[in-house]
Amino acid sequence: MSYIQHGTSAFRKTSLALFAGGFNTFAILYYTQPLMPEFSKEFGISPVTASLSLSLTTLILAISMIIVGSLSESWGRKPIMTVAMVTASVLTLITAFAPNFHTLLVFRIILGAVLAGLPAIAMAYLGEEIAPASLGAVMGLYISGNSIGGMGGRVITGALTDLWNWRIAIAAIGFLGLIFSIVFMILLPPSRHFEARPLRFKSLLRSLGNQFKDPGLLILYGLGFLLMGSFVSLYNYIGYQLIAPPYSLSQTLVGFIFIVYIAGTFSSTWMGRMADTHGRPLMLWIGLMIFLCGTLLTLSPQLVIKIAGIIIFTFGFFGSHSIASSWIGIRAVHEKAQASSLYLFFYYAGSSVGGTLGGIFWSSFGWHGVVGMIACFLTTALLLSLLLARLHRQKAAA
Repeated sequence: MSYIQHGTSAFRKTSLALFAGGFNTFAILYYTQPLMPEFSKEFGISPVTASLSLSLTTLILAISMIIVGSLSESWGRKPIMTVAMVTASVLTLITAFAPNFHTLLVFRIILGAVLAGLPAIAMAYLGEEIAPASLGAVMGLYISGNSIGGMGGRVITGALTDLWNWRIAIAAIGFLGLIFSIVFMILLPPSRHFEARPLRFKSLLRSLGNQFKDPGLLILYGLGFLLMGSFVSLYNYIGYQLIAPPYSLSQTLVGFIFIVYIAGTFSSTWMGRMADTHGRPLMLWIGLMIFLCGTLLTLSPQLVIKIAGIIIFTFGFFGSHSIASSWIGIRAVHEKAQASSLYLFFYYAGSSVGGTLGGIFWSSFGWHGVVGMIACFLTTALLLSLLLARLHRQKAAA
């Protein structure tokens, strides 16, 4: 059985299906991010407490992905991804009717466990079904679906919250999620190279432990943690700064700030292709440098420069994530779903830890504190990327 090649009908269907899946995942996961100031105002809670609506979800998501990724080795790829998307969309609709913040948190925790079904398996599916020479391009399209989903979810919730209220905004995200779930279910080709194995927990734990023996994979896990921790921290608290004086922007305008995710849509696809051509080590280092430069530009008090910094920051993040995530499927020799799940475990753990830690820096030191924390994360990521490049050269020479 041949692999799916770039330019074929199967490739286009797979790309569109995974784009829809990525859109749905990020729109549902991050719709609370622009609503945090609304939660603080309506429920009388602090920014750090409001951030739990995202941090707890991503923490449970991170833990659940390890389990779901292992289960998919026996139960298959597409069925789990489809059920996860439909159930997450329904749960989002239910969350719109939460009577208080505690109930909302309970729904979001359950959502984190359910939503793990797609991101835990998608990279493994692509690694098994897509021809290696075409993997960077399709992974870039999947990540671009993440970026547009994140952008669309935030813009929609910001605008609908100003027009009506945050409950209607959340319900709209749930309804949109159901539509994208149907698109995913219809278009995604069934697995052709997947081989089911009996579900034996001892062997699963043993193979899970084997994923920590490769130093290259360990570095990629660390990069996932640092990348997402940095990204979420900025977007969690930029809204608090822009709504307050001297900017005093409306919720709609703050929501439209997230339209800069278009930069991520472009960078994830473009840098994925550049990595296929010029090598992952070089393009990852360039992506991280762009990421850091954008972070520092947000320190400017000028709104235009600050927004330009957010655009550059977003470009660098999605490009770097696209390269690192596709590298997992190449670096892992066996149990690719587990390796992908572990990368995403650290990725979303970074979201949870970084998002909450950023709130502490925001409360204590303001925006300079948030940027300082992100700069430390990205400096560490740059050092890890240099070490990863050395390991990559050693493996190529072996």
